[in-house]
Amino acid sequence: MPEVQDIAKPHGPITLKNGWTVEVDKNICIGAGPCVGVAPKTFELDDEAKAVILSSCNEDDADTILNAARSCPVSAITIKNDKGEVVFPN
Repeated sequence: MPEVQDIAKPHGPITLKNGWTVEVDKNICIGAGPCVGVAPKTFELDDEAKAVILSSCNEDDADTILNAARSCPVSAITIKNDKGEVVFPN
């Protein structure tokens, strides 16, 4: 099982190697889990059924991570580009 990127910030923000920043709003997340199905190297549900970002997140490509964010029924995942502009949700 992959490990959470940073125990102090399992929900992010985490900066990916492509410069994007990914963050999960755990107050919005309902634990539906499509993000895990789409990007299993990036997301996992924790003990509270909230999405967390894994240390293996750079193993998924940018399109996969973006599609995982788009799959969230409540838009709990925010992605920003290297300039801090919101890529998703937009």
